[in-house]
Amino acid sequence: MEKQSLNRFISKYNLSGLVESVKWESKEGSLTTSFISDDKSVLGTVTMTDFDNSDAEFGVYDTTKLTKMLSVLGNEVDFSISDIDGKPVSLKFKDGSTSVNYMLADLSVIPNVPDLKQLPDFNVKIDLDESFINRFIRAKGALPDENTFTLVCKDGKSQIVLGHSSINTNRITIDVDANCEGSVDPISFSATYLKEILVANKEATNAVLNISSQGLSHIHFEIDNYESNYYLVEISS
Repeated sequence: MEKQSLNRFISKYNLSGLVESVKWESKEGSLTTSFISDDKSVLGTVTMTDFDNSDAEFGVYDTTKLTKMLSVLGNEVDFSISDIDGKPVSLKFKDGSTSVNYMLADLSVIPNVPDLKQLPDFNVKIDLDESFINRFIRAKGALPDENTFTLVCKDGKSQIVLGHSSINTNRITIDVDANCEGSVDPISFSATYLKEILVANKEATNAVLNISSQGLSHIHFEIDNYESNYYLVEISS
């Protein structure tokens, strides 16, 4: 398999080290993980199709360590899962001259991810085109200490604001193409996670950010043989 394919899968949930401990599930030719951040402000799923391996589920406790270990290998690697009495215990990777053995974690130490079966109605839809994705990433870089972004719908205009406040502050305001249904009060979510989500899916040319005034937002990406869903929970001001 190509190491780069696996690295892309990892980057879409690891979010530059913000999410570390997850369960991987290999099933019917796909690799899937569900994840939740330590602060419970983001959760989601990532699936990679065209994954040729036997069906199994196993715990990856330290994703950053796995990424660093993979970095010593070339792009073409042989991949296998070692087990004892049918229980996966390690991942093995090998290129022409180097092998890597990554120890797996017991699933009991991996955070449980809530099953989002009943979602609220999303009453705001924002188109995330390539221009917005690049602009938001730069805006977060310019205001690294601003941990939230705020959706403001007012007087027929929709804006994403970093540094939103009732007092005068350093802030960056981005006009967005949004469809706001009904009355929508300003609502805030994690700018840190949104930035890393956009970086991990930067090859996307468009997506939609759905926001519910009940306190949840959702972004869906389909890129090549990857499908990703992210749910951001409202952060109170």
